[in-house]
Amino acid sequence: MRIGFIGLGAMGWHMAGHLTQLDATVMVWNRTKSKAEAHAAQFGTISVDLDLLVQADFIFSCLPTSSEVEAILSAHPPKSGSIWIDCTSGIPFSAQQLSQSLKRQGVEFLDAPVSGQTIGAENATLTVMVGGHQPAFERARPVIQAFAGVIEHVGESGSGFAVKAVNNILMAANLWALSEGLSVLKVRGVSLDAALACINHSSGKSSMSETVMPQKIMSRCFNKTFALNLLQKDIGIALDLIAETGQQGSLLHCVQQLYNQIDRQTAEHIDFSAAIQVLEQYNQVLLN
Repeated sequence: MRIGFIGLGAMGWHMAGHLTQLDATVMVWNRTKSKAEAHAAQFGTISVDLDLLVQADFIFSCLPTSSEVEAILSAHPPKSGSIWIDCTSGIPFSAQQLSQSLKRQGVEFLDAPVSGQTIGAENATLTVMVGGHQPAFERARPVIQAFAGVIEHVGESGSGFAVKAVNNILMAANLWALSEGLSVLKVRGVSLDAALACINHSSGKSSMSETVMPQKIMSRCFNKTFALNLLQKDIGIALDLIAETGQQGSLLHCVQQLYNQIDRQTAEHIDFSAAIQVLEQYNQVLLN
């Protein structure tokens, strides 16, 4: 069995590394070739050109947007009989189009975005939400399992991307609401550590209160594990889904306005959690 992995960013680096635990040859490619060569040296993968990588049986992509995936697929078509597993947080409509076009070439396409941040990628505990043809999913499941803690087949093509976009806009809403609440408590003289201890044993808890707030915002350690511009992109995808279905989404539109206060160029270089500094500046209250 041959496995290819495209995109060795913060997530892909570890995900591709875990694939070496399988009884397979693992080939890797990155836009910066030296990074692929470093990955090969560390994990025992093989750095190759794209034309060779797309001859693998299972091909993973983990790239910033659907546009990069579409461009690679157009220039480097995979072999018939293979399965392309796209772990990008992409656009549902793109997944549907790629699935249809690749099927005519005898290739299956699964949209399989992941959640769990870099610690989940490092520990092989990622949640993977998969859209696509059920038989293709069953074939790919044992390979995906190498870096996953939870794998769910959520529907046909595009469904995985849709779930990921909704998940991320909910995460953004949770973080902002938590930050507003803690800001009020600090002004009233409440210890934020004590408040979080209560919240995390009560109905208001979330992964944002359990991890991101204490580990990033309150510690003032805004290390970039998930760039803000990527969260802005995912929020936009979620709102496009709302528009397509014609449903009410007034709260989630507010979330977009809050996170888009930072321009995309700046957002590319900072962690998503740093967006809360806008709220801190407005309220003149630091959450520490």
